[in-house]
Amino acid sequence: MPAIAWAFSRNRKAVRWRTVIWATALQLVFAVLVIKTPPGQEFFGQMNSLINKLLSFQEEGGKFVFGNLALGPGQEGSLGFFFAFQVLTTIIFMASLMSVLYYVGVMQKVVKFFAWIMEKTCVVSGAEALCAAANIFMGQTEAPILVRPYIEEMTESELLCIMVAGFATISAGVLTAYVGLLRPYFPDVAGHLIAKSVMSAPAALLMAKLMVPETASPKTMGKLDISYQDTSVNVIESAANGASTGLQMALNVGTMLVAFMALIAMLNAIVRWMTGSVGLPPTGIENMLGYLFAPVSWLMGVPWKDCAVIGQFIGEKTLLNEFVAYVHMTDFLRANPGALSPRSIVIGSYAVCGFGNFMSIAIMIGGIGAMAPTRRKDLARLGILALVASSLATFMTAAIAGLLVN
Repeated sequence: MPAIAWAFSRNRKAVRWRTVIWATALQLVFAVLVIKTPPGQEFFGQMNSLINKLLSFQEEGGKFVFGNLALGPGQEGSLGFFFAFQVLTTIIFMASLMSVLYYVGVMQKVVKFFAWIMEKTCVVSGAEALCAAANIFMGQTEAPILVRPYIEEMTESELLCIMVAGFATISAGVLTAYVGLLRPYFPDVAGHLIAKSVMSAPAALLMAKLMVPETASPKTMGKLDISYQDTSVNVIESAANGASTGLQMALNVGTMLVAFMALIAMLNAIVRWMTGSVGLPPTGIENMLGYLFAPVSWLMGVPWKDCAVIGQFIGEKTLLNEFVAYVHMTDFLRANPGALSPRSIVIGSYAVCGFGNFMSIAIMIGGIGAMAPTRRKDLARLGILALVASSLATFMTAAIAGLLVN
């Protein structure tokens, strides 16, 4: 994947190989520690248990409002699987929790710790390191708020780095939603998605700096200044504000899925009619995406027999969004138990985990463009490049996980 990024680099001679080596090393070291060493496996298990415990707290809140509709399949009194009552409610709870953690100052310290490691090892500016670290926990338009005062004067390389970090990662709120979807069929999914989120931060720096190397002098080089301030008067208001934000996110996700699932069904009907009318076997969009992205799946280490299925999910994530891909992955695992190898499921869950899709380009232009209106054209110009770089970063983390998972 780094070789592909280097091949499309704007200035190969300007690439800082220390950044490339350290960004790669950080991914490998973290992956080996978490997946292969006993202390790392213990940490992995604890993180998995923590997310599952948080989901159980969310279920209590959902059950109070929605009754047994909030109980997932397999639980006593469950009425079955209901996306709106069992997944979207997770986003509301996690948004509220993260708001509280930022209010009391916990998350700032965690973000600064990860940022310090990346700044010192990868030789990137403070703004780049902070934004990459914040994207482990925050969304693609929330993380840049930490470096808002510097966006107007950022170099083009810094701007691309912020975009790639946003596309290659996911927020804590949607991470728990994905866990809620997949854990009945992939019990260790929480630990793997946490590992993927951490690995994606240096992976994003790596791909961004390969494709658009730094040739100027960033203003925040050597400085780690977080500008984020919570204006809530107390922790209660902070929790309430977070819940309101989470509700908006949940409604957006639900609305988007209703529209996209309907559009996919309509397009599938049209494509099947067209292929059938010319004497070909009726073929849906999912099959086409599967064949198109099957080679990508194979390059990441997916056994060939599973490549078309994993390729379908990767294609849906790229062309539509990761929620659609995860919903279809869950549907496939539910309907076809044992059809995919455990290794394929791990690689697929990593490869789909990220905000990198065409719709996110518009979201990023709108979000960061509102903070720095003079950079809107630069954001639009870098959009496709950022999508490609973030996809390569996501595929790299998936390939590393595939190498280490038995």
